[in-house]
Amino acid sequence: MYDFGNSAYAAVVLLAVYAAYFKETVVGGAEGSRLWGLAIGIAMLVVAVSSPILGAIADFSGSKKRFLLFFTAINCAFTALLFLVEKGDVAQGMIFFIIAEIGYRSAQVFYNSLLPEIASPEEMGVVSGNGWAIGSAGGILCLLIILPLIVFIGGASIVRLSLIITAVFFVLSTIPLILWLKEKAEPTPLPVGENYISVAFKRLAATIKTARRFREFVKFIIAFLIYNDGVIMALDFAAILGAVLFGMNQQELIIFVIVVQITNVIGAYVFGILANSIGCKKSLIASLVMMIGIVIWMYYAASAFVFFIIGGLAGVAMAGLQSLSRTLVGMMGPEGQSAEFFGFFAVAGRTSSFIGPAVYGWVAAEGALWFQSRGYAEVAAEHAGLRVAVLSIAVFLVAGLIALLFVNEKRAIAASQEPSLTNA
Repeated sequence: MYDFGNSAYAAVVLLAVYAAYFKETVVGGAEGSRLWGLAIGIAMLVVAVSSPILGAIADFSGSKKRFLLFFTAINCAFTALLFLVEKGDVAQGMIFFIIAEIGYRSAQVFYNSLLPEIASPEEMGVVSGNGWAIGSAGGILCLLIILPLIVFIGGASIVRLSLIITAVFFVLSTIPLILWLKEKAEPTPLPVGENYISVAFKRLAATIKTARRFREFVKFIIAFLIYNDGVIMALDFAAILGAVLFGMNQQELIIFVIVVQITNVIGAYVFGILANSIGCKKSLIASLVMMIGIVIWMYYAASAFVFFIIGGLAGVAMAGLQSLSRTLVGMMGPEGQSAEFFGFFAVAGRTSSFIGPAVYGWVAAEGALWFQSRGYAEVAAEHAGLRVAVLSIAVFLVAGLIALLFVNEKRAIAASQEPSLTNA
């Protein structure tokens, strides 16, 4: 149920509504793409720096759930505050979104780190896939609540109201977790003269010193860092591509994201079953290959109809990429260090999330300027710049796939089951 609300934020703010609203209405023009990428990048950089420390503190203090709820509250509050952002409120629109995004991404670290507490290694693939599927259903429901308001009333005020609805939806979906999920980890007493910050740094230092034992995990994180760039770029700029390249209005974008969310549910179930059948790594490779083909097709897409088909297939592939990635981390992380290892996972994810959108926004904006200098009209130049930027997604996905091929899944799981020097 937490995924149910969490995915509503992603569907409305990152995909269907706020991304296009910020780019087209709040800012306008190619500069909107650059600033959108910059805002995402700043949020991810903050999370990348803070996640390992907070993850270590959460493991030591047995407070993953409290951290999860704290950052969820931040996200919900600032998602609701996006209602105040109107045309020309660029700084306010960026600041509120950055804080909401920090809350969203930080909360995911602690949410994901609870996976080993509720599922055995053999169950993680299915449990993670089911959670992802239920989450996608939450995104669909929230969009279906918003869609009639957009269709029958419309206007910027309704677009902004949808952000309050999303925040309330997320809060309500979190209630079951608050009431019924009990964290199994017990807090460890602080050594004399230590505090949680000093202990966190020592735990991190110990983990880094023993990194030789977890070489396969490190190799996987490097691969994830690279291919996750492509995933985040595709997610964060999908609405902008639809609005700019294919002239899709707000209700069409919502329907598009509903299609993506539906196929996301299918992808989560299919790749969860596939992971149990052939293994997580092979399933992850299959989803990556599928995503690369989709992105190349996107470069040549010439109609909104084709864009809808591409979005549906991308929903299947991205569900596999994202749910299987967190499953592998859960399988590779040693007992008692789940939040810490998911913190490192978040560093890779958020660092790549910082690089990817910034690269995409820069390529799109600079590409538009280059095409203008070659005699293209302003709108045509913006379209050409966005289309060229699509190819940068494929570059990250291919490089990540190559790195993933060098990861030994069995060796990584075996290393995670050895006694932990960090806990000794």
